[in-house]
Amino acid sequence: MTVARFWREIPQRYNLVGTKCEVCGDVFFPPRAICPHCRRDGKIVPCQCSGKGKVMTYSVLSAASDQFSALKPYVLAIIELEEGTRVTSHLICEPEDVHIGMPVKSVFRVLDREGSDGIIHYGTKFVPDL
Repeated sequence: MTVARFWREIPQRYNLVGTKCEVCGDVFFPPRAICPHCRRDGKIVPCQCSGKGKVMTYSVLSAASDQFSALKPYVLAIIELEEGTRVTSHLICEPEDVHIGMPVKSVFRVLDREGSDGIIHYGTKFVPDL
């Protein structure tokens, strides 16, 4: 199996696939094997998250490592998905445009590059849902 295929086959990395407890209805991302509320009584199944949500809180970062220096200032946000679970993600927008409660949607973007000829890592980021 090639490295690229290996990463593509990790469902939560590219498709926001989490898990859901069929007993209490809680959704988890990243996926969990056991429901923290129902414990052994819970039945965990895969759950495709919609990718839509709202900003719960955020921070504007103006200092960054070399890897993220071209992005600064950038917004890091905690986003509550429609399913109720929360994720931390890079929010692609101007820092002055972000606000608590802002509707957002997931997009597929470059996360990192390993040099000019290295592997390109893709994943989920969020943008305003206008």
